Amino acid sequence: MTIESPVLTRNWTCILFDLDGTIVDSAPGITGRLASTLTELGLPVPSQQELLRYVGPPILDSFRDFAGLDPEQSQEALTIYRRQVAEVGAAHDSAIFPGISGLLTSLKNAGIPLALATSKPESQALVILEHYGLTDKFDVITGASEDEVRSAKADVVAEAVRRLTDKGIDLSQTIMVGDRHHDVTGAAAHGIPTVLVEWGYGSPAEADGAIAVVHSVDALRQLLLG
Repeated sequence: MTIESPVLTRNWTCILFDLDGTIVDSAPGITGRLASTLTELGLPVPSQQELLRYVGPPILDSFRDFAGLDPEQSQEALTIYRRQVAEVGAAHDSAIFPGISGLLTSLKNAGIPLALATSKPESQALVILEHYGLTDKFDVITGASEDEVRSAKADVVAEAVRRLTDKGIDLSQTIMVGDRHHDVTGAAAHGIPTVLVEWGYGSPAEADGAIAVVHSVDALRQLLLG
C-alpha cells in the first residue's frame, strides 16, 4: 500500500509508538541477553535470526512460543533475563534509529500528542527514553507491568488509551506506529490503525492488516505530517 492512499490523508490527533524496533535498535542487547539466559538454563541457543523473533512480543510469550518453555521455566528465564538487565542497564547496546528523534520533535512541535505503547516493562522503557533524552516528547509512557500481567500489546494499548483519555486528549484520529504484527493486532483491538516500519524486526508477512508500510523515516514523516 502506498502512503498516498486516501485513508492515510488524515489530521492525526494522537500517535502511539512502539519502542523496540521502531524508536530504538535494541536487538543487539536483547538477543545477547537472551542467548546468555538460554545458556544459563542449559538450553540450546538458536541463531541470531531466530533470536530476533523474540524481540517485540511479550517476553514470556517468546520464551513459551520460541524456546518451548513451560510457565515455570519461563518465569525462571525471566528472572535470569531481568537480572542481566539490572546488571548492565536497559539502554545497554541500544541506539536510536537515525532520524527518529527529529521526527518526534517535529510531531511534538506540530501539537500532536504522542504516547509510547511497548511490551517492554514500563520501568525499562522509561530508563531508555531518559537515557536518550526523549521522555519529554511523550504525553503518556506505557509499558508492560512488572509482573507481566499487562504485557500483551492490546492490553498495553488499552492502558495507554485510558491514560490519554484521562488527560482529555482527542483520540478520534489515532494511529499506531510499530514494526511487528503484535502492534497491528494490538492496536486493531481498539479500532486503531497501524503503520509498520521496515527498519524494525518484523517480516513482510507481518504487514497483513497494516494500513501502510514505510521504508524510511522521511516516508513516515510524510505519512504523519503530510
